[in-house]
Amino acid sequence: MREVVAGAVVVDGRLLLAQRSYPAEVAGLWELPGGKVEAGESRGRALERELAEELGIDVRAGDQIGVGVPLKADLVLVALLATVVGGNPEPTEHTALRWVDSAALRQMAADGQLVPADAVWLDDLAGLLT
Repeated sequence: MREVVAGAVVVDGRLLLAQRSYPAEVAGLWELPGGKVEAGESRGRALERELAEELGIDVRAGDQIGVGVPLKADLVLVALLATVVGGNPEPTEHTALRWVDSAALRQMAADGQLVPADAVWLDDLAGLLT
């Protein structure tokens, strides 16, 4: 089973979301940033590498959040808590970045603005922001 990791970057009670620019079916929607786990790489190391590449930040990967979300028959999405240890996020591979509190996150989910796979973790993520 291949894995994709998503990072829940939380700072001062706010969650970092990134706006997708592709593929077409999710372009414009918001997600937790992350990417594919490479062969021989741990989930945590993959998240640290992906967020450095995508956002220009150094993070320390933490515990898993919620359950794994099947994306395809052989691919699962896993969310990990991520603590920023250096840098300021910039949207190098996304259209935009946004910091949201629990109420804004819930409103975005209600409005269909979140990538469907990430919306599975709504309660888990909102709980991190209180």
